[in-house]
Amino acid sequence: MSKINFKEQILPHIVSILIFLLVTVAYFQPVFFENKSLGQHDINQWRGGAQEIIDFKETTGETTLWTNSMFGGMPAYLIYTKWGYGIMGNVQSIISLGLPHPVKIVFITFLGFYILLLSFRVRPYLALAGALAFGLSSFNIIGLGAGHNARITAIAYMPMVLAGVHLAFTRSRLLGFAVTALALALELNANHLQITYYLALIILAYLVIQGVSAVRNKGITEYFKTGLTLFLAAVLALGTFIGSFMSTLEYSKYSIRGKSEIKKENADDEQGLTKTYAFEYSNGIIEPMTLLIPNILGGSMGTKLDSDSNVANFMRSQGVPEPQIDQEIQNMPTYWGSQSNTAPYYAGAISVFLFALGLLVVDKKNLAWMVPMAILGIMLSWGSNFSSFNYFMFDYFPGYNKFRSVTFAIIMPIMIFNLLGFIALEELLKKKLDKQLIKKICIAFAATGGLSLVLAMIAGAFDYSAPIDTRLPEWLINPIMADRQSLLQADALRSFVFILLAAGVIYFGFKSKLNFTSASLIICFFVLIDHWTVDKRYLSEANFSRSPQRAYFNPTEADNAIKQDKIPSYRVFNLASPWNEARTSYHHKSIGGYHGAKMRRYQDLIDKGLNNELSEIITNLQSTGTLPTGMNVTNMLNAKYLVAGNSAQAVITNYEAYGNAWTIANITKVETPDEELARTVENKDQKTAIIDVQKFPLEKGNYTGTGAVQMTSYAANRLEYSANISGDALVLFSEIYYPHGWIATIDGKETEILRANYVLRALEVPDGQHSIVFEFKPKVYGYGNTISTASSILIILIFLGTLAIEAGIINNPLERKA
Repeated sequence: MSKINFKEQILPHIVSILIFLLVTVAYFQPVFFENKSLGQHDINQWRGGAQEIIDFKETTGETTLWTNSMFGGMPAYLIYTKWGYGIMGNVQSIISLGLPHPVKIVFITFLGFYILLLSFRVRPYLALAGALAFGLSSFNIIGLGAGHNARITAIAYMPMVLAGVHLAFTRSRLLGFAVTALALALELNANHLQITYYLALIILAYLVIQGVSAVRNKGITEYFKTGLTLFLAAVLALGTFIGSFMSTLEYSKYSIRGKSEIKKENADDEQGLTKTYAFEYSNGIIEPMTLLIPNILGGSMGTKLDSDSNVANFMRSQGVPEPQIDQEIQNMPTYWGSQSNTAPYYAGAISVFLFALGLLVVDKKNLAWMVPMAILGIMLSWGSNFSSFNYFMFDYFPGYNKFRSVTFAIIMPIMIFNLLGFIALEELLKKKLDKQLIKKICIAFAATGGLSLVLAMIAGAFDYSAPIDTRLPEWLINPIMADRQSLLQADALRSFVFILLAAGVIYFGFKSKLNFTSASLIICFFVLIDHWTVDKRYLSEANFSRSPQRAYFNPTEADNAIKQDKIPSYRVFNLASPWNEARTSYHHKSIGGYHGAKMRRYQDLIDKGLNNELSEIITNLQSTGTLPTGMNVTNMLNAKYLVAGNSAQAVITNYEAYGNAWTIANITKVETPDEELARTVENKDQKTAIIDVQKFPLEKGNYTGTGAVQMTSYAANRLEYSANISGDALVLFSEIYYPHGWIATIDGKETEILRANYVLRALEVPDGQHSIVFEFKPKVYGYGNTISTASSILIILIFLGTLAIEAGIINNPLERKA
């Protein structure tokens, strides 16, 4: 065992980790020193939908796999379920040194990209610079500000997974196996499959090029050995995720991501997500230029302008008071691109410059997979603005039509730019300066710095009008267009300066004025300043506050008024944007909610029934102050309370709500989902049930039984009723039908759950007094949790054993490759 040189082999890594920690703490200092939290819109929405699940766990110590708090009811594993007893979550806490969530995600991103660059033999202090560039990309910071924690966590582990794959091919199969298995398990545990999909594309390209190289160098046997090793690592990692994967796969066909059962005007819309929905957020063709110049399109939809901006000066010239000016310029529509809502994703001027340099100095083997993946990411991010390509991907590429917000694909070039760029700088600083190398540096500088300077000089040649301008007051148009030009010019010059500074460091490095470590640390400093100042535009101290969730969920007078009702079966219909808010779900069982994969049938019911009733309700309340009659869909979902504001007076009691269960007298038999939905929406009679007899053939011709069915006990995953029935009856329940996991018993004997009224559960109940119980016990949770736990423990043991081998504590049982 060779002697370890602490100064060269250990100290740089300790310094790098300390700097990652220092930068994380400094950027998020309100969390650490002021007891504040990051206000995240999407996390607030998630918490609203997850609160019943969390409360159930805290009260019972058990996990509920169903919640009734959103959309009348849906599986909880699409919202909040810990698989494998949260082992991978504990590993993440260790890796992040116990930092609080979500700021720890940035630290993990630093660490992951640092490991990736080290695996490509980039020296530590230069890898430090690259890690800061990737971790502080505005893509990550903006995502955290919005509450996209799962997306950014998945991004944090992308580099680590790629590092494991690369190590398996270039250093040690055992080390590559261990790193890949652990990193991929953590990646999957983040549960953002869209980001994992982009990672898979990058790894696929890498494997293809490695295969081509193996064929050329007659190393195909070694290639397949390594490939098999990585396949086993992937299988093991997938084992930790199998429960979540299988439950999601099971649910997906019943969600809006799956095929529609009803006919649509456009046949393509029946296959899952529509193209309109999937490509709602698509980059404009020039939008990826924000990777180099963040404000090339004016920044975000709501930009804070300076006090000497054109808008501020115009308002000042009109005699507008300074306090009003200061308030108005906090959120101005400076963005002039084609998207409806966006913020610029900035890769870093220095990173883009180094990427351009990498195209000229890095070996062709690396270029062969990196460059196509960077280009592919940009093309995918264009979405509907490059429809000839992206519609083909949507229609034919496996799994691609399950995702939306395709602008997220821009993470692919952001990752590649930083990886190739800092590999290039490592290669460059080891070379001797000659005319050929000077030419390459000048070409890269001209392509990035020169372009930035030219754009600053000709900024006046562009048309800065935007779609939103039609909604702005006339007086604002000219000043805001002038400010858009100023923002472009300022950031173009800014990018030019940072590229010039980086080129200067390279120049002085070649002139022996700087050694490698000094040059690396200076680059690191410039990268930090570059990203820090851009990121603070989108996530600053103003985004932090004390207990933002408590303030958001603080019960209103309306909430408190509804909570006076202690009957557990009622639901609430919030009339204000009910399908895009989950605050109501925090306090009540809601027929609305906020989720990207609600049940397909429930969405059909919203589109064809609830939206129409919502309009009628609002119209009636405004005109007569009363509710309309015949709100069949609202009533059958047992929406006992309708909310039109925050005051107690804004709570309207719906006395026509059907309650939690009722017997029927008539059955309308249908044979298609389209007819089932249409008849359900049209039906105004509580005593009539709509049944698709093709799927649920009834044993009896008619049901004349009557009686009362009362809920006696409520839990999210267990509902108990007492029934007193005279005659054989068909009982409808105001609970959402889901074909997997729910078990119904009558007096302890299991009975088939039928579907009625398109989305509800129904049971055939015989004459007499009975105890009825619904329990949610999906089989997927039992075996999924067992496999996840076993796989997690095995991965951890393998990883720890590999670390011991690498440290020389135990002998390597496998022969290391040359």
